[in-house]
Amino acid sequence: MARPYILYGWHLSYFTGKAMCYLRYKQTLFVQKPVDMLTLLWRIKKKTGAAVMPVLVTPQGEWINDTSRIIDHIEAHAPNPSVHPATPVQRFASYLMEAWGDEWWVPMAMHTRWTYPENFALFEREAGDALLPWWPGFAKKRAVKVVAKTLRGMLPAVGVRPSQLGVMDAWMAHMLDVLDRHFAEHRFLFGDRPMLGDFGLVGAMYGHLGRDPWPARELVGPRPHLRAWIQRMSVPEHAQMPTDSQGLLPNDQIAPTLLPVFQAISREFLPLLEGILAQVQAERPDWPLGKPLPRRLADVSVPMGQGQFSRAALPYSLWMAQRMRDVFQGMNDSDQAQVRLWLSEMGGERLLALDLPRLSLHGVRVAFTTPDVSDTVS
Repeated sequence: MARPYILYGWHLSYFTGKAMCYLRYKQTLFVQKPVDMLTLLWRIKKKTGAAVMPVLVTPQGEWINDTSRIIDHIEAHAPNPSVHPATPVQRFASYLMEAWGDEWWVPMAMHTRWTYPENFALFEREAGDALLPWWPGFAKKRAVKVVAKTLRGMLPAVGVRPSQLGVMDAWMAHMLDVLDRHFAEHRFLFGDRPMLGDFGLVGAMYGHLGRDPWPARELVGPRPHLRAWIQRMSVPEHAQMPTDSQGLLPNDQIAPTLLPVFQAISREFLPLLEGILAQVQAERPDWPLGKPLPRRLADVSVPMGQGQFSRAALPYSLWMAQRMRDVFQGMNDSDQAQVRLWLSEMGGERLLALDLPRLSLHGVRVAFTTPDVSDTVS
């Protein structure tokens, strides 16, 4: 009998939800294990260089952090059913949605979890049981307070600031309505089976908005089609889901119901990447190759809905942009032309003009890998 993968992560975790939904859809043989304090602070950190979750341990004993790398590993070893569309526009759009889900939605998820005290009881119970199984309740509560203090301390850096909560709330209400209308007509983002973009988006929706009491009741509950999509992502119904190239919209179409999403990505997320890139490029001349950049840099201010939103720049976001650009650069000229035309219609062609330095991943940080090489697309 084949040895299973091991997924270390909590149901509470943003990115564990992404990995878990993906592994379930792929029908990967895996065992999910909660992350106790020793595993988080010693074993995972020793194996991956950072105290993070989720982490996937392969049957061969390789420890893989970062959900994008986890998905890449499984796709390489079990390509069917693929989560990558075969056609160029849908394929690129799916990678773009993954990056948007991974990077743009984190402040929304952190806000909905930590702004409303009623969510803490669930966090305290599940995190305490995971961190210190078999320990008495008072010890669990003390450990959870330390973790909660650390997470709350991150709120200003990701943009969860009192002056910005109104802008965030208005943006979420609008965008969740857009997604609810889309899922009223389509089972998944690109048709009748989930793609990479679905798994990027479900990170925020599963562990935070869909499970924490306040957002589950106030944000997801009133939007039945969004709620149904979260359920489909959580418990895939393989017998009712195409598993080959069928099931996506024909002729490389993107559903019109997603037009507001991709326009928002071009108007809001692309300026975030540009702002981060400007700071990273400023560090580049004197920064040693291979040395990880700081986890956070200075603030970037970008549009959000009808307002402005400021948060710390994360160089890691450029690694996600690099993934998208690698996909584009691997296409033939005809496919690239189709993607470029689609991006221009969305207002996002500047994405291909980003003067990205080549970056490698080091835990949750990135480092320059080669001198004087960028990924600018001419």
